[in-house]
Amino acid sequence: MAGFALRMKSKSGQTVIKGLTPQSTVAELKGKLSSLTNIREKALHVLSGFPPKPLDLKQSDITLEAIGITSGDTLIIEERDNPGEEKQTDKESTAPQMERRIHIQESQLERPGILMRKVVPADNSCLFTSIGFVLGGKVDPTCAPFMRQIIAETVAGDSGTYSEAILGQPNHSYCEWILKPDSWGGAIELAVLSQFYGIEIAVVDTLNAIINRFGEDQRYAQRVFLVFDGIHYDPLYLEPFEGGSVQTIFLTTDERILQEAEQLALEAKSSRQYTDVHRFSLKCLVCQEMLVGQVEAQQHAKATGHKTFGETAS
Repeated sequence: MAGFALRMKSKSGQTVIKGLTPQSTVAELKGKLSSLTNIREKALHVLSGFPPKPLDLKQSDITLEAIGITSGDTLIIEERDNPGEEKQTDKESTAPQMERRIHIQESQLERPGILMRKVVPADNSCLFTSIGFVLGGKVDPTCAPFMRQIIAETVAGDSGTYSEAILGQPNHSYCEWILKPDSWGGAIELAVLSQFYGIEIAVVDTLNAIINRFGEDQRYAQRVFLVFDGIHYDPLYLEPFEGGSVQTIFLTTDERILQEAEQLALEAKSSRQYTDVHRFSLKCLVCQEMLVGQVEAQQHAKATGHKTFGETAS
């Protein structure tokens, strides 16, 4: 079939897979993927669709059409020693950033409920843990290294877009920095992850009572919400009044939930549920020096090389 092509994302980058048809077998697909990624066929873990879900590749003779793969689909490739066994023995083990168990169903649309904040650890990776929660339905800090790797590879692969002027440091230095577990994420990281996952990320800024929408210009079909208080990110979810599964992914056409998020931002600002980045108290966790505000922390980091800080009571 002319024109049949698939997109593939893996740790080594993105590429287009050609030479297959809807009647190609799973065995042929696995052979292609193994050749392109240098991952053994038995260790291939393949996700597709949105939200991404694992593909069952156990039946080697079944066709791509039969397992629901169509031209234009994006396949996300991971390497796992025993992907089949892992799925059987621990259904919760799939990394939350790659698979969601909570799906938007017709019965969930326009459900009455309340927008709630899920508190995640303040461990310098709160942004990544929060995104992992809205995509995977659980708090799992182990998703952070994977997301940091995505960001580093994306930035390194596009030095034109991600120039020193944008990053505030040379491209290669930024890539080394973001891979460190004590580096905080922000606007650049949100933009990269929004593009990678193909979803709008709306950040409720309680300091300024506004919502910053990453990926808004891409017209994505779905949206997730985070809340930011000046130094810390948490995910938001809808708790339905009538019980049942919480909802963390919403249609971008759902103006009702966007208005609720806007109201939340106003209420949080009026009740001072934010951290003033210019006045909050910090302690260097390396030398224990007490600091005040973001500027002092940045100056201290530049002078000493210390980059691990913790907030303290004012």
